Amino acid sequence: MKSDTTVLTLDGVHAHYGHREVLCGVTAEVPHGRLTAVVGANGAGKSSLLNVVAGVLPPTAGSVGLRDPRRVAYVTQQSEVSQTLPITVRATVTMGRWAHRGPWRRLTALDREVVEECMARLDITSIAHRMLGTLSGGQRQRALVAQGLAQRAGLLLLDEPSAGLDLHARTMIDEALRAALDEGTTILRVTHDLTVARRADHCLLLRDGHLVDAGPPDSVLTPGRVAEAWGIPLV
Repeated sequence: MKSDTTVLTLDGVHAHYGHREVLCGVTAEVPHGRLTAVVGANGAGKSSLLNVVAGVLPPTAGSVGLRDPRRVAYVTQQSEVSQTLPITVRATVTMGRWAHRGPWRRLTALDREVVEECMARLDITSIAHRMLGTLSGGQRQRALVAQGLAQRAGLLLLDEPSAGLDLHARTMIDEALRAALDEGTTILRVTHDLTVARRADHCLLLRDGHLVDAGPPDSVLTPGRVAEAWGIPLV
């Protein structure tokens, strides 16, 4: 059962990379059990926002409130994972269980069941033995999404999970995320694709590190607001 309880609150958040400010006083809420799309042009601060929520980038001002900070999973873009990493698909997904078991403890029957289920959801069981670096971009991204789902976290962060992927990979990822939502997971998904964003339950629209608007996609992703966020004059 989905609820409108807030799972994540950003209050006046500022963040910097060196001397460059990438988030400028962002205040927003993310509802529990819903898919929230983070939308904006390149350089809008979308990935920076995820990094702040994940604790990778500490805010320089403001605060981040998580209902349960221990249960956050972060799926980065497949391009950020080394193609020479000597690890199989199954081992990659299994790493998602470390949050529950630790890296050195033996897997339980439940851990193995979760790993197999997540691989099946992303249609990667047949390549479980393959090395991550030998996969196509779509296969690698599906393995990373499966790893994130295997954590069974309450809040799942995804940075452009389907960017540049073929239709099969996009479909597998979207279906797996929808199943996770049905099970009560909250998803915060960065995307530059307005079609994807319009299918979300909630939307955060960013421009140059500022929050332009937040709310249901139908009210946020209007032609005027989108033009404002992308810096495109309306004619």
